[in-house]
Amino acid sequence: MSDTENENRPQRKRRVGVVVSDKMDKTIVVETSHVRQHPLYKKRMERRKKLKAHDENESATHGDRVLIEETRPLAAGKCWRLMEILERSPDFAGSELEESITGEGDPDDTI
Repeated sequence: MSDTENENRPQRKRRVGVVVSDKMDKTIVVETSHVRQHPLYKKRMERRKKLKAHDENESATHGDRVLIEETRPLAAGKCWRLMEILERSPDFAGSELEESITGEGDPDDTI
């Protein structure tokens, strides 16, 4: 692709959100939110939207804060792709589950 084609292409939309599901193969569901003001009543309202994004390496997990970018349609409901993981979620539940299965952990935690 030449430089002139890149200059003529419009900027793609980018959104920051939180991964709410990573159970599909190479797909994550990202929830984005923004605050809008009602035009008549002037009350501030939070609007949320769930977007499906392509995750080629399956690197994002539940709770991660990610940056996604608009792309061509990859499936019927998937037209976003994962650009980068901004912040990893603390994986407390996963580490506790792993310790209970392997039997490792603090021996004083017996009931």
